[in-house]
Amino acid sequence: MTTSHNVKKILVQTLQLGDRGYDLTDDTPLLGAMPELDSMAVVSLLTALESRFGFVIEDDDISADTFATFGNLCLFVERKLSE
Repeated sequence: MTTSHNVKKILVQTLQLGDRGYDLTDDTPLLGAMPELDSMAVVSLLTALESRFGFVIEDDDISADTFATFGNLCLFVERKLSE
């Protein structure tokens, strides 16, 4: 499975998006466009990413840009994996 597929699966499960979550593309806007992605959901999503991929996310690691699009979120995960 690709990083993108794993991130999509975590996003769908964490936000309970159902089948519509599998239509996410790299250009799909997240923060501000997806009502399910509120501040509490961001925390849950970060925790799920840490658990699944085995890295630690520091406060300084994330910004609004991280959650601007699905593609940005995938790039963030790939960067964390390469550290």
